[in-house]
Amino acid sequence: MWKVNEIFYSLQGEGYNTGTASVFIRLSGCNLHCAFCDTRHEEGTMMSLPEIVEQVMRYPKAPLIVLTGGEPSLWIDEDFITGLKSMTGKRIAIETNGTHPLPHGIDWVTLSPKSGIGNSGEAPVVLTRCDELKVVYLGQDLAQYDNITADHRYLQPCWVEDEEQCRRNMHATVQAVMNSPQWQLSLQTHRILGIQ
Repeated sequence: MWKVNEIFYSLQGEGYNTGTASVFIRLSGCNLHCAFCDTRHEEGTMMSLPEIVEQVMRYPKAPLIVLTGGEPSLWIDEDFITGLKSMTGKRIAIETNGTHPLPHGIDWVTLSPKSGIGNSGEAPVVLTRCDELKVVYLGQDLAQYDNITADHRYLQPCWVEDEEQCRRNMHATVQAVMNSPQWQLSLQTHRILGIQ
């Protein structure tokens, strides 16, 4: 059984797969408590794998499942990934803070480390390889991510309620990408479009 906060169908709003129709499985709970976290993920319903698959298959045309949270790596294992893939026929992506190892079989790993940018615990990042590295930028030293091997590197402005602060964050992130062009800009397009 897995504690699921929600399962919904939308477009991936961030990073490499921006614009891809995806079924999101948001698992409950996280091992970090970041001040800027924009999801309320603590609540959830205990669901079996067949119950999860039944909800996912309400969207048969979606090519991608995105495991998100909270922190999904706290709850998943290889049996979960294998079962989900075989029962849905879909590719599986994960969005993780990288503080726990991942099971085999995940098709796309988005590592979004939170170290150094406001988490209240010091859980170290243990992943050193990912498909995309997506960093919420708050002016931190980008050299701390040099030891992570990634096919794609994205900086994303930190979204906050205050519009003026959002503009400042956006400007700082654009400047950081221009100063370090091995990074690309990632925007939260789902916020811009007003979709989930």
